[in-house]
Amino acid sequence: MKNIKDQENLSQKKVLLRLDLNVPLKNGLITDETRIDKILPVLNFLIEKKSKIIIISHVGRPKGEFNKNLSLKPICESLEKKVKKKIQLLDENIFKLKKKDLFKNPQEQIVFLENIRFYKEEEKNDVFLAKHLASLADLYVNDAFSCSHRSHTSISKITEFLPAYAGLQLETEMKALKKVTTEIKKPITCIIGGSKILTKTSIIKNLIPKFDNIIIVGGMANNIIKYRGHNIGSSIKEFNCETEIKEIFETSENHSCKITFPEDVLVGKNVNDSPKVKELDNIENDDLILDIGPTTVQKIIEIIKISKTVLWNGPAGYFENPNFAVGSYEIAKAIVKKNKENSIYSVIGGGDTIALINQLNIIQDFNFVSTAGGAFLEYLEGKELPGIKALNQNV
Repeated sequence: MKNIKDQENLSQKKVLLRLDLNVPLKNGLITDETRIDKILPVLNFLIEKKSKIIIISHVGRPKGEFNKNLSLKPICESLEKKVKKKIQLLDENIFKLKKKDLFKNPQEQIVFLENIRFYKEEEKNDVFLAKHLASLADLYVNDAFSCSHRSHTSISKITEFLPAYAGLQLETEMKALKKVTTEIKKPITCIIGGSKILTKTSIIKNLIPKFDNIIIVGGMANNIIKYRGHNIGSSIKEFNCETEIKEIFETSENHSCKITFPEDVLVGKNVNDSPKVKELDNIENDDLILDIGPTTVQKIIEIIKISKTVLWNGPAGYFENPNFAVGSYEIAKAIVKKNKENSIYSVIGGGDTIALINQLNIIQDFNFVSTAGGAFLEYLEGKELPGIKALNQNV
């Protein structure tokens, strides 16, 4: 694919820039600006090149209808402060916009289109919307890797009507994921958490031939504990996943990849309870498994110590309660320690994992932090992402 940084003569060119600014909002205020900070390099690059920038993004799931609570206004205001430039939010009907009406003020350099998901055509990968968006600009840049698993108009259809380029963040993201999938420095370890094992079994099976260790924690580990014949009390679990778990263990044996799961746990009677350490044989019917126990933590730390590459997606426990965040904190600290010794390459992915390391203020202590959730996991699974395919075809 072509990258925007390799292009010459971008001065005064109208650039349609697809970003992922889907940040968490509470009462109209942004609660985490990680995604905004990640796109500053491409924005500053285009500003320096004197391009005219038309930003496309979305927030939430308005389902093709206007929703003032999902306006990009607070994000627009945040970006104004960060790039120190006036940014206009164009909130009129997108289909009434015309190229000649944009940037009439010569000093104006950046405009925002209102939430693209206010238009039902966006999620339908609509040709008419793609053609109209293309008519507003001279070229298109996708710097939204985290949206690139979607077959949506502003991600995959628009490339049929404009010269299309990868953005700086998108390229960085793909290079980082390549390092843990194809350009591997062994031993390599994957720590995978979250609540649902069924959505991640194919990912785990795809990684097993490439990885030395797969560590399964969080709610999804409960299914493995139960599969191994232990009581998990009233803990979160999925049904009918025994076949998939069996396949994970069989695949790991065929490829000499060690599967690690909790040997002991922290439990409470509810999510606001104080923690109790329990061995797997001592879990009661009204216990909730909410974190990994100290023996498991130490075992994971020892695996991290001997690893040269680590991929982490998903917390080890219910980190929203600090009592059950200890396992995740210890994993984070162990990776950071190795990073500071320059003896590991670390990639972190997923919103909850980023929220966790933001709590510890250590986001800068990992080699790469991916804001992508679904795209991150689908790439690891080996799937072809529609947004990346579209860029590769536009050459």
